[in-house]
Amino acid sequence: MAGIYIHIPFCKQACHYCDFHFSTSLKYKDELLQALIKEITLQQNYLEGETIETIYFGGGTPSLLSADELKLLISTITGLYTVAAGAEITIEANPDDLDKAKVQALRETGINRFSIGIQSFFDEDLAWMNRVHRGKEAESAVKRVQDAGFENLTVDLIYGYPLLNDEKWKYNLDKVFELAVPHISSYSMTVEPQTALASFINKKNQPAMDDKQSAVQFTFMMNAMELQGFEHYEISNFSKPGKHSRHNANYWKGIKYLGIGPSAHSFNGVSRQWNIANNAQYIQSVALNKLPAEMEVLTETNRLNEYIMTSLRTIWGLDLDKLNLIVSAASGELLKAARPYFDKQWIIQKENTIYLSPQGKLYADNIASGLFF
Repeated sequence: MAGIYIHIPFCKQACHYCDFHFSTSLKYKDELLQALIKEITLQQNYLEGETIETIYFGGGTPSLLSADELKLLISTITGLYTVAAGAEITIEANPDDLDKAKVQALRETGINRFSIGIQSFFDEDLAWMNRVHRGKEAESAVKRVQDAGFENLTVDLIYGYPLLNDEKWKYNLDKVFELAVPHISSYSMTVEPQTALASFINKKNQPAMDDKQSAVQFTFMMNAMELQGFEHYEISNFSKPGKHSRHNANYWKGIKYLGIGPSAHSFNGVSRQWNIANNAQYIQSVALNKLPAEMEVLTETNRLNEYIMTSLRTIWGLDLDKLNLIVSAASGELLKAARPYFDKQWIIQKENTIYLSPQGKLYADNIASGLFF
């Protein structure tokens, strides 16, 4: 089984914190769409005949595409690849795009899962982030999607930023619980270089993010999710049983995937490749039947470290036997490096698998890097 990711690099406006590749101009949308279709064709041998289990439209803002445009991309994939019956097909969507007509039209595309970028239900917070939608619009969008018969959906929330006190954070979580959303992805506000938020902080126009606030709100969220019956199956992801994101879970499990579109990444088990993050150059390259990608063949050390980084973040943990399949006896070296984290009770071992403890989840990146080869 494998997955296909399609990057739609357009947004109505730029969120202050975002460092993904996108353009706020739709001038070349038609040309980009044709380039995506052509790249799907050019890349049809990349996955070596693997059955496609998941298709994911990310961005950017994929919901800016019409239902007919999305249907065209999906039909191109189904015409060239073997797509599993019941494949998970996800679209990332902004609440302001999901009016009743758009949601109804999307029912005819094959899309069966929504990822709705809410971030917050507070208008002042959304304005601070430079989001287009407002809180009531977010709530209405979720209800419209549910009323149209889509049961498999997730929403995004952000915590750990100056405007979000603990009372507001509790309200955001309670509102999602009230809406009966079966999956929640939630991220601490991260200040990425070259973003507007980074510039504001550097110029002292905004306060820096507070790591203590982020840790408190993350811990509160973990406890609240557990009380509501959610599984914390990846550091930033919670779901009701059976509602994991199959596409994203496969990333963490090391399953092959093909990335289509400017800036999209691909992985086939032995190498990675990534497309150029420039719309015009991407379009020009594909028009000449050239893949606009760079490739890196993964060394054994790359593969070890990648497995450590991704597996530790999940409910499935780091399987020492799998580590030894990459490099014989690697588990012995890892267990030596892990002693300080066992002593702090940040990680625990059950049989041949290592897991993060609840406290250890606060230090996931630090622990992973400390275990790298």
